[in-house]
Amino acid sequence: MTPLKTTALALALLASPIVSGPVSAQMTAHNPIDQTRPDAPALAAFGDQVIGVRTLTFTHADQIDILNVTDADTPTYDRPLTVEVWYPAADGTEAGTTYETVIRDGRTPTTLSGRAARDAAAAEGTFPLVIISHGYPGNRFLLSHMAENLASKGYVVASIDHTDSTYSDQAAFGSTLLNRPRDQQFVLDRMAGLGDIAPDLAAIIDADNTGVIGYSMGGYGALIFGGAGVTQAAVDLSWGTPKGLLAANLAGSDSHEALLDDRVKAIIAIGPWGRQHGFWDESGLAGLRAPTMIMAGSVDDVSIYPAMRQIFEQASGITRHLLTFENANHNAAAPMPAPVESWQAVEGLDFIPFDHYADPVWDTLRMNNIAQHFATGFMDLHLKGDTDKAAFFDLVPNAADGVVALNEDGTEKPEHSYWRGFAPRTAMGLRFETLQPE
Repeated sequence: MTPLKTTALALALLASPIVSGPVSAQMTAHNPIDQTRPDAPALAAFGDQVIGVRTLTFTHADQIDILNVTDADTPTYDRPLTVEVWYPAADGTEAGTTYETVIRDGRTPTTLSGRAARDAAAAEGTFPLVIISHGYPGNRFLLSHMAENLASKGYVVASIDHTDSTYSDQAAFGSTLLNRPRDQQFVLDRMAGLGDIAPDLAAIIDADNTGVIGYSMGGYGALIFGGAGVTQAAVDLSWGTPKGLLAANLAGSDSHEALLDDRVKAIIAIGPWGRQHGFWDESGLAGLRAPTMIMAGSVDDVSIYPAMRQIFEQASGITRHLLTFENANHNAAAPMPAPVESWQAVEGLDFIPFDHYADPVWDTLRMNNIAQHFATGFMDLHLKGDTDKAAFFDLVPNAADGVVALNEDGTEKPEHSYWRGFAPRTAMGLRFETLQPE
């Protein structure tokens, strides 16, 4: 994810009392990731499960060391990956935790507050798996609001710190281009085989029903992992992966085919990067195999909204949806609310880090709640087989065209067509489109 350069809004924030001096103690007391606005849609609220959270570390052996590739040598290394895992916790677990991390500059510490319990015992039962993949740069907490929310509804959620792509270790872009789908595949395999390091978690994970949620470069990786192999033109880019190593993800190649996994039953790509630079064409996108939802801002100037519409239109082999936030930019839906430490200028960045998280038009929490609503319905439908959730996707495409027609007792009249799950007036600024396999 590439933030916008300093804007008029950012300059105004820099001049304001809030950001011109030390951040107040009152503001730093909480950076909550678990809030739900009173006007949030029906499926946005947290579920009934108490949430546990653990940090796991994995090592993906014998991977190409992109940072040290030369014309003469293609070295390999053991690639480390840190994964935050949220899961339904045992009854009686006391809720509430904090997460110690850093903001966009990779140095400034921040504390996030949530409702998971650190290292709690796991609940009984089995639960589908959801893998979360952040932007470039990002980290495993960028979509922590989504992770906690889904875990509370009966999912095990694994959010990856992608090596060479986090705030603290951002390195050559070629590493991200090659490794994103491979990291996602590897984490799925490790989560499916946790018996050696976390047998209680292994016992509750239903990895045969897995969803992938990716933001920006995470969305790029999810689409490749889901079957959309890249083009030869992308492999040949001078600024991409050295020595044509991206051919490992080339559409139609044996190496790309080996990457695909029938356990992946649903994909949500938020602001997916790549189509604007020709990383896919119609043929490659037709290879996408899992039902897919794209969430995007209509004025996204990083992944480019018309390019994301092309992904939606050209993934012709699957049912796919496009949720559009009118007048939102690249930060639509995915990033958590900006930590207060990000509201002021920091050394080493030519933009206020607030810009990395926030949108100038939309309230971030509002977008998070909308994304939680649709992600819940989508994952419940495709990972849990809850067919009742299909009704939440049978919508008038333009929310502004929906008709509110309710009886005095709140039941719907025949002519009612307002978006299911949204109270009157609360779906404005949204569009939802669906295309079926061709």
